[in-house]
Amino acid sequence: MKRLGVNIDHIATLRNARGENHPDPVYAARFVKKAGADSITIHLREDRRHINDYDAKKICSIKNLLVNLEISTNLEIIKTALKIKPDFVCIVPENRKEITTEGGLNLKINKSKIKHIISKFKKKKIRTSLFINPSIEDIKRSKKIGVDCVEIHTGRLSNLIKSKKNYSKELKKIINCSKFAIKNNIEVHAGHGLDYKTTKILRRIKEIKEFNIGHFLIGESIFEGLTKVIKKFKRIIKT
Repeated sequence: MKRLGVNIDHIATLRNARGENHPDPVYAARFVKKAGADSITIHLREDRRHINDYDAKKICSIKNLLVNLEISTNLEIIKTALKIKPDFVCIVPENRKEITTEGGLNLKINKSKIKHIISKFKKKKIRTSLFINPSIEDIKRSKKIGVDCVEIHTGRLSNLIKSKKNYSKELKKIINCSKFAIKNNIEVHAGHGLDYKTTKILRRIKEIKEFNIGHFLIGESIFEGLTKVIKKFKRIIKT
């Protein structure tokens, strides 16, 4: 059964634009679950540009809500994550000046550091994931690090599809990495830049078990409504 994770970071971005309390990400977390999301994703960034510590703590305390917390390797953020105990963590690269996550982790350089961080979460029985580029070598490195899952960065594929360019080579990379990961007992997720069309293409890859979607989903809900958009994505991934 393929799962849908809804990223609600941009609801916090909208709240922060006015420096007030509305719209409330905690209410949003409950709302998207009721609308059919299998889990919610929040990214606790070092600069707290959207989700803040209070949001993360309150959201992780909601009963029967599966929370996927995206974090960098920053030690302060790691300590916070261990304290609030999300159900899942996904380690992602983070550049202070980036608008959004620009690619997968550099596992060649940071393998030892990430392995140490992952071991801390495993002791707390928290599902661990790494955000990686569609690379066989990075799957091999992820296996050595000992993660439960990898989330494949689908941004390049999404951009090629939106630009109406040939995306077959990039799609083949994702297919090959997904198959290789499953053979190595690593669960496969997909995320970044996903819209209706890209998700329809990727849902054919049976190895992908989870789609994490945020920016397009929240943006489209302005026009169609959040519940309707979530249900549409659910239909796409389960068809």
